[in-house]
Amino acid sequence: MKIDFEDAGRHTRKMVKKKAVRDKIMATKSGEKGLIIVNTGNGKGKSSAAFGMIFRHIAHGMPCAVVQFIKGAMGTGERTLIENHFGDLCQFHTMGEGFTWETQDKVRDIAAATRAWEKAKELILDPEISMVLLDEINIALRYEYIDLDEVVSFLKNEKPVMTHVVLTGRNAKEPLLEIADLATEMGQVKHPFRDGIKAQQGIEF
Repeated sequence: MKIDFEDAGRHTRKMVKKKAVRDKIMATKSGEKGLIIVNTGNGKGKSSAAFGMIFRHIAHGMPCAVVQFIKGAMGTGERTLIENHFGDLCQFHTMGEGFTWETQDKVRDIAAATRAWEKAKELILDPEISMVLLDEINIALRYEYIDLDEVVSFLKNEKPVMTHVVLTGRNAKEPLLEIADLATEMGQVKHPFRDGIKAQQGIEF
């Protein structure tokens, strides 16, 4: 490849200016707080991204916890890895019994979601835990298995200042998005399910 030294020089000058602007912006960012993080949308990757943050916590030796509101009937790779190797740093509570179309029992689903929310509050209030992942809680909220106002009020008024809480699942409710510090919507462009490809080990679970 032939190097255009004039173009390379322009690039260097551009990057120097960009770095100066970036450094100036970063100098104003010194605050820290426990974040409310929402991963929602129709695309894949909501829980995967959340578990990425859980594994970062584990890598830094920071205690954390996971509460799964819907999943439960089937084992997952992240659950197996955490329980087998990092149980001292990350509590893992699978409280769900499967998706609502699998249980087909609303009373049972409400009871399971209520137990999961009680455990979630206990973990969030634990001063030793710095991050709690509430996996698929948005689905429980969508079907009104737990009270949205109670969840929002608890996160606003009772969550410890430095505790991070991550909430995943499609169709996040607007009041939850309003109190979030970070909200990401995963968009779907293509999905293998449409081409007849089933959920696969190492990708979906």
